[in-house]
Amino acid sequence: MAQSSRNLFTQVIHAGESPDPSTGAVAPPIHQATTFSFSTADAAAAAFERYTQPAIDWTGEADPYVYTRWGNPTQTALERKVAALEGGEAALATASGMAAISTAVLTAVQAGDHLVAAQSVYSGTYELFHRKLPALGIEVTFVDATQAENVRQALRPNTRAVYIETPGNPLLDLIDIAAVVGIARSQTSRPLVIADNTFATPVNQRPLELGVDVVVHSATKYLVGHGDAIAGVLIGPAEFAHRARTGMLRDFGGIISPFNAWLALRGMLTLPLRVERHNANALQVARWLEQQPQVSLVRYPGLESHPHHTLARSQMSGFGGMVAFELSGGVEAGKKLMDRVRLCTLAVSLGDVRTLICHPASTTHSYIPVEARHAAGITDGFVRLSVGLEDPGDIISDLEQAL
Repeated sequence: MAQSSRNLFTQVIHAGESPDPSTGAVAPPIHQATTFSFSTADAAAAAFERYTQPAIDWTGEADPYVYTRWGNPTQTALERKVAALEGGEAALATASGMAAISTAVLTAVQAGDHLVAAQSVYSGTYELFHRKLPALGIEVTFVDATQAENVRQALRPNTRAVYIETPGNPLLDLIDIAAVVGIARSQTSRPLVIADNTFATPVNQRPLELGVDVVVHSATKYLVGHGDAIAGVLIGPAEFAHRARTGMLRDFGGIISPFNAWLALRGMLTLPLRVERHNANALQVARWLEQQPQVSLVRYPGLESHPHHTLARSQMSGFGGMVAFELSGGVEAGKKLMDRVRLCTLAVSLGDVRTLICHPASTTHSYIPVEARHAAGITDGFVRLSVGLEDPGDIISDLEQAL
């Protein structure tokens, strides 16, 4: 059976892996090496020549590696696995999600170009687009991309990329991926569509199948899944991945360590099982929260009350592990809830096996002026909950006593 036709549960275990040819070890080894030797001078020359080709796919031939900043066998195994899960031609592993995002975007745009970005994106992404890209001569226009027509109106002749994140962080609003792709493809300039699929994972959403050009992940979250490694990945055409590898990643140096690549490989073995549990737990917790008098609003794509629920059902096969809700008591209610939880862990990040809870107004978004924070939808009583794999009854009991 061709690997591409295998079920996701099979792909996540077998893609990118094979018994070690030296020892027969079934689990992939950690290649904790900086430098790789060559059998001959011609082999060394051939290895360097690979970096001048328009596309590259290391297939286990002799002498394919030079230096770990350029590539590493453990990194390659991770890249092949992620590419198989997302249905892409190739992938590139990076040191973090922000390394993946910056590498992808700076491969797509350069000084003098224009980028259209969804306004509801991760705060680190927003800072990159709002402050760093303009300093490099790249113009960025933020739009409410939940209305695809806003993307069309923001496009210019020099627009080289459209960047979306769906579900968005932290509001869990959704963007019609196919509609945005259709708008981009209708333009003469044909800007690339880059989508952050961190919240959904390839288990719940397949952006490449909907026409997206490049997918990025903070693999730190659900792909690694255990809160023990920082990593990022981008997935797309082999030519794009090769340009990103031999350009921005190699020269800016945002490489993943072999050990973190191995931790990501190990974590991903259980990805579909974990995501199914995240989905089920989050839906149960969200439905319970809707019934609580202290909670004025619950945002979860799987709830019929979510404004984009119909879209979620059409482009997602599951609704994820993230829940957002609004407490009636504002900032003080949010801080009190954080102080009173016992099972849920007060921490940033998400996608962990543990349930993580955060009150943005008093932590991650406290430096933003109140008016600007409210305009972005981060109200005083807003709470973000990354629902873990604990028993859902125990999660609910903890929230109940804390409320």
